[in-house]
Amino acid sequence: LAGGIILGVALWLRHDSQTTNILYLQLGDKQAPNTFYVGIYILIAVGAVMMFVGFLGCYGAIQESQCLLGTFFTCLVILFACEVAAGIWGFVNKDQIAKDVKQFYDQAFQQALMAESETNNGRAVVKTFHETLDCCGPDNAIGAVTPLWRDDLCPKKDSVLKTIFETSSCHKKIDELFSGKLYLIGIAAIVVAVIMIFEMILSMVLCCGIRNSSVY
Repeated sequence: LAGGIILGVALWLRHDSQTTNILYLQLGDKQAPNTFYVGIYILIAVGAVMMFVGFLGCYGAIQESQCLLGTFFTCLVILFACEVAAGIWGFVNKDQIAKDVKQFYDQAFQQALMAESETNNGRAVVKTFHETLDCCGPDNAIGAVTPLWRDDLCPKKDSVLKTIFETSSCHKKIDELFSGKLYLIGIAAIVVAVIMIFEMILSMVLCCGIRNSSVY
């Protein structure tokens, strides 16, 4: 069940419309940074393997097999080590992920403001960011006035005042998007780690109980 829950959360994060719309963009020959998906793929792998390992543990407990329970424990230790490594990697790179995406957006935004933007897809990339995140412009002076002098790039509002006061900077929206997703990944990883610790303890207790049983 835990493996199924983790797999479901990971697949939802992987196919979330906001992240897929942004991270599948391409600016000329440059692909949008997709480092974020590394953590997602690790979660998918852990969830799938946990489902198989859970079946192995249940079958070993039913059959009272020390070999299967020992294999179950070993697999859990390996999964736990992988998850700790992924958690450390995520903590180290949590700020870098949003930073890379913001740099990609800034490059597209600069090209969209230049005459040569028609020869590349900078304008299309920027509009995708703006429509997906409901934002307009980077987090600087140019971004603050972008809704006024380049309203063709920004999401349409009912009035000029709403355009000025209700439009957020895309840097802020990118930070919110990835911090929220990474927060969910962190919660899922902690829940799985706690469950794994209990599974390892209980599997060893059961394995020792079988070994010390008078039947054997």
